Amino acid sequence: MTKLYPIKFTPIIKERVWGGTRLATNFGKPSTDGTAVGESWEISGVEGDESVVSNGFLKGNNINELVEIYLGEIVGDELYDTYSTEFPVLVKLLDIEKPLSLQVHPDDQTARWRHDSYGKTEFWYILDSEPDAVIHLGFNKETNPRELYEKCKDDSVTEILNVVHPKKGDFFLIEPGTLHSARGGITVAEIQQVSDITYRVYDWGREHNPSTAREMHLELAIDCIDYSRFPDKVRNINNSNKDGERSLLTDCKYFKVSMVEVRKELLLVSQDYNSFIIYLCENGSVSISSTNGSENINKGESVLIPANIGEYKIVPKTTDCRLLEITGKFQIPEDNYISSSL
Repeated sequence: MTKLYPIKFTPIIKERVWGGTRLATNFGKPSTDGTAVGESWEISGVEGDESVVSNGFLKGNNINELVEIYLGEIVGDELYDTYSTEFPVLVKLLDIEKPLSLQVHPDDQTARWRHDSYGKTEFWYILDSEPDAVIHLGFNKETNPRELYEKCKDDSVTEILNVVHPKKGDFFLIEPGTLHSARGGITVAEIQQVSDITYRVYDWGREHNPSTAREMHLELAIDCIDYSRFPDKVRNINNSNKDGERSLLTDCKYFKVSMVEVRKELLLVSQDYNSFIIYLCENGSVSISSTNGSENINKGESVLIPANIGEYKIVPKTTDCRLLEITGKFQIPEDNYISSSL
């Protein structure tokens, strides 16, 4: 076994027109001289935006290079057989201050045909939210492509959108085909497939101003959207499937996310997961150590535990420590598989 250890990465900061300053002020992310920052890509294998190791003897290597060198020792044998050298999930922090474009993501089949890529299933965990914040998830009634198209063109699309008023601890699985947007001061931990494909269908008037206009994709999106009424069920950490210190938040076909409350020292074994393990610190500070190294992570920081690291310990450094625990899935349906040669 190689001398792998808990691996940290340098965040990739993304300026966005809808971003704010919370990622710098509340989570210690690098600032950009007052420019709105919308995203911090914590762990990414997306081509052109691969995360770079910031600690230990692997410092300076990017995450896909690690997978290429160490194969299943990093991601797990089954995940390596499925994804080859492409790291299969993308972990982000989002600061949504101004309106996020109304958007949708394609499924694997559509993304493969159009973009030689995976689709984009994503999970949102609400880290914080202002009282007047809003998330739009799907529609408030059954609708159809013509109605959506017309309402996007005449700026009345909010009339048919489902509205959620998010609170800290809420979480949502946003499947391909689900129209969504947000605004008003929301900080989100986002876990998603390794894909950066987004179809914007409406941009809250910015598309009408030459100085703020961005590319729109209404025609591309129209046949990807689920036009059924969105179910009015909001899930919160308090009504999740809880087992001791661990609460299951989502277990979709691409990744599994749990919340772990670290009240005392935890002794874990990486091989029990059949996957890499990512910990994103939601609150507090913890130390994560293995035979070959130890790292502290504070609120908003992430660490990757290689699949074959063996025993490792998580020790709370403060009270009220909580970690999002993220693992990969390798049982992807055959018709959704994408060759690593793409």
